[in-house]
Amino acid sequence: MISSTKNVAFIGLGVMGFPMAGHLANAGYNVTVYNRTSSKSALWLESYTGKSAETPAIAAQDADVVFVCVGNDDDLRQVTSGEDGVLKTMKSGAILVDHTTASADVARELYSQCESQQIGFIDAPVSGGEAGAINGQLTIMCGGNSDIYSAVEPIMAAYARFSKLLGAVGSGQIAKMMNQICIAGVVQGLAEALQFGQNAGIDCESVVEVISKGAAGSWQMENRHKTMLEDHYEHGFAVDWMRKDLAIALDEAKKNGSTLPLTALVDQFYADVQKMGGNRWDTSSLLKRLV
Repeated sequence: MISSTKNVAFIGLGVMGFPMAGHLANAGYNVTVYNRTSSKSALWLESYTGKSAETPAIAAQDADVVFVCVGNDDDLRQVTSGEDGVLKTMKSGAILVDHTTASADVARELYSQCESQQIGFIDAPVSGGEAGAINGQLTIMCGGNSDIYSAVEPIMAAYARFSKLLGAVGSGQIAKMMNQICIAGVVQGLAEALQFGQNAGIDCESVVEVISKGAAGSWQMENRHKTMLEDHYEHGFAVDWMRKDLAIALDEAKKNGSTLPLTALVDQFYADVQKMGGNRWDTSSLLKRLV
């Protein structure tokens, strides 16, 4: 892969993929998009310059780099190695970059398939949510070969605030699991603190103004405490997706001998939120089950 790369494909125009593909188009790349629901591709073409394709395979056939951002392992396998998957048509020397939050196992599986076809592969899950995707401020955790990473890093910079190669294939997914483990614990702690303050009759907004400047401060506190206090939980990253991510982390923990008691507990709290009908509420809705 060389710096003159111009033809890219983007598979998956969900909450994250839609703006990410848009940033590539705005950066001057020739972007071909595919989405399972074709109306989403049509909507994307109303906002950005590019082309759409009827299948992932067609989208990928002329691409130097193919980006994928779909829902889970099964979706990922379907659009990569399925009957109409991108690996059916990707040319030798091209690179597949997977932004899906998936298992480390499927990352290694895809790497093996790509290697047999002389295609580069990077697992590259992202963090930053819908706002990060829209504003081009995502953090990208990568696993793979350093030469392949060096080739795609300047392209991913179209929508990334920061990216880093963390090790061999699968390392990006492991890092994303660590990210979600941290978020789960922080959000639960914030929810408990806000409920505690409300029950004590104190002005929680004023308290957060103080404690956010010290050791208790976090991104979640800074960006979510106000909407949590307002009982507003429509910020994009849904409880259903968080439970999917935590399930991946808990499964990996069984394989590597880790103990994740807090993660398992918060996962069950999110199950409670689902029972309340909060499947599409964002992850800060842990407060909802306490009040």
